[in-house]
Amino acid sequence: MLNSMNELIFLLHASALSLFLLIALRMGKEALIALISLYGILANLFVTKQITLFGLGATASDAFAVAAILGLNLLQEYFGTAISKKAIWICFMSLVAYTAATQLHLAYMPSSFDITHGHFCALLEVMPRITFASIFTFFIVQQIDRWLYGILQNKFGTRYFVLRNYASLAFSQLIDTILFSFLGLFGVVENIASIILVSYMIKMLATFLTTPWLILSKYIAPRLTK
Repeated sequence: MLNSMNELIFLLHASALSLFLLIALRMGKEALIALISLYGILANLFVTKQITLFGLGATASDAFAVAAILGLNLLQEYFGTAISKKAIWICFMSLVAYTAATQLHLAYMPSSFDITHGHFCALLEVMPRITFASIFTFFIVQQIDRWLYGILQNKFGTRYFVLRNYASLAFSQLIDTILFSFLGLFGVVENIASIILVSYMIKMLATFLTTPWLILSKYIAPRLTK
């Protein structure tokens, strides 16, 4: 019964992340860049939690990965390539700072009254490997996505916005899933092949769920760029 709720939670999760992207878009490029960086950090934090979706094993971070790249596409669509490049570097710096902060936090010796240190260790001790894998994959995938999205944008202009996002996300997320799974999760999760397959399927489902939000962005963004 509890596992059957995961699909509903995932639907609400993807919708909530998309809604926050639209709110950030309405506030401006700075808010959107900040939210993309937050999604990247949360994806790293939650990736080690294994869940069941549609009877298959998955991680709890796939919706964050899709939302982060969708946010980057929104930046490139409405604010240009230069801003999307800057966002990549800001996200990179945020991930490095987060990794350093977590390891410094673990370095503190807990007092005899502390009851949280063991929980922090369980959550954060794997972070250096995961973050290294994320940073390495991040630059490759984000550059590929930016390059492919730019080609589609130059070819079609403002037409086929949803389809352009589908195409760039489908290709970039395939590379992201394969690279990150092997670099960050091999030996940590039970079945790496299942994680790759299911994660990619879940990411494509999350991409599909963003369609109405992408359409709504067209009504929000023009007021920002005039």
